[in-house]
Amino acid sequence: MIKYFFNPPGFVKHLYDNYLWNSVTSNVLITFDDGPNPSTTEIILKILDDNKIVSLFFCVGNNIKQHGSLVSEIISANHSIGNHTFNHQIITQCDHTKGASEIKATNDLLFQKYNYTARYFRPPHGRFNKAMTEILAQNNLKNVMWSLLTYDYKSDVNIVKFALKNYLEKDSVIVFHDSNKSKKVIEYALNYTIEIIHKKNFSIGKVDQCLS
Repeated sequence: MIKYFFNPPGFVKHLYDNYLWNSVTSNVLITFDDGPNPSTTEIILKILDDNKIVSLFFCVGNNIKQHGSLVSEIISANHSIGNHTFNHQIITQCDHTKGASEIKATNDLLFQKYNYTARYFRPPHGRFNKAMTEILAQNNLKNVMWSLLTYDYKSDVNIVKFALKNYLEKDSVIVFHDSNKSKKVIEYALNYTIEIIHKKNFSIGKVDQCLS
């Protein structure tokens, strides 16, 4: 198998210990990046509802703008929405002004249209720098990374299964993708994840419980 970094190296977590990499409790947190997306969000929401799970959706501002009804569904189902920039912008590839605009625009849209205050942020592709940290502080956002990347966007269930079997821990923050890249596997992958969590006798936590 190609070398995949399912769990970021320990020295990286230690170096950036002001970011959240794992759940702060002994509970797994399931998160979704890149939505909302018409091809996958409804599938994800149904599985979560069937299993009485609440999750954290890191949404892209432009997708929020285009798919408002899905945002309303996410909020009405008591899930949390995090900031994933407005255009899925890699923060390290833009200057401070652009980066600040990408983050603030998404927060503003959520508040103005849904009266929703985002508390969490995840940088696209997991890339960050010192300037981003300063911008997050200005917007009262916590940076939430992960301890288990499923690579569901590779659209290969075998990779997802390998990740869960070998890297799932009781305090994992798991990343899935609410996007077209994962739509062929997301239903199976999410159901499989829930099954493995239960088999290991782990618990799935609520967002604020895991990140506060």
